[in-house]
Amino acid sequence: MAKKKTAAKKPAAKKATECKESLIVASKVKAYIKSKGAMTASDSLAALSCKVYCLLDKAIERTLANRRSTVKPQDL
Repeated sequence: MAKKKTAAKKPAAKKATECKESLIVASKVKAYIKSKGAMTASDSLAALSCKVYCLLDKAIERTLANRRSTVKPQDL
């Protein structure tokens, strides 16, 4: 009986929710969500922080493309 070949395990991909340090105030976010009658999932705060990083990265790119060093509201 021939043995079935198994695929080599790939290293675990970095989750989208695994970003750098948090840029949000978790208690404020949770309080806001609760005030709207909803609950907060355990991994939603990390995902929100990742979105903030993405938003800021795009704003910085736009700022530098416009030959400025100051991020302005219109960059967001």
